[in-house]
Amino acid sequence: MRYKVYISFDDIKNLVDVIAKKVLEELPNIDSITGIERGGLIPAVMLSHKLNLPYVKAIQPNTLVVDDICDSGVTIRDTVGVYTATLYTKESAVVQPTIYGTKLLNEAQWLVFPWENEDAEPIQDYLK
Repeated sequence: MRYKVYISFDDIKNLVDVIAKKVLEELPNIDSITGIERGGLIPAVMLSHKLNLPYVKAIQPNTLVVDDICDSGVTIRDTVGVYTATLYTKESAVVQPTIYGTKLLNEAQWLVFPWENEDAEPIQDYLK
């Protein structure tokens, strides 16, 4: 059974700082940033400001594609970007992002981000 963990904007800011440092140290060729729609937009814009890099809609060879979480890994696996970053990642994901803020140690956690409804269902179908 999954249980909810509520994430604050301070948590997000701290993880964006971690990712920004990793980008500077490990991916110096990154020249633009984009976010996967819904969960990745806010952290991508924050990272864009932090690194003073343009936010773009079209993914180029050195664009960092950002999402909030790598849960199953399917979204990251299916992205057309070469470089990916997530705030959180799970060990059980089918693929891992290029860089991430932190790894979730408890697979049963369902993270509720500050831009989501607090009463959201643990598994959502946004295409309904």
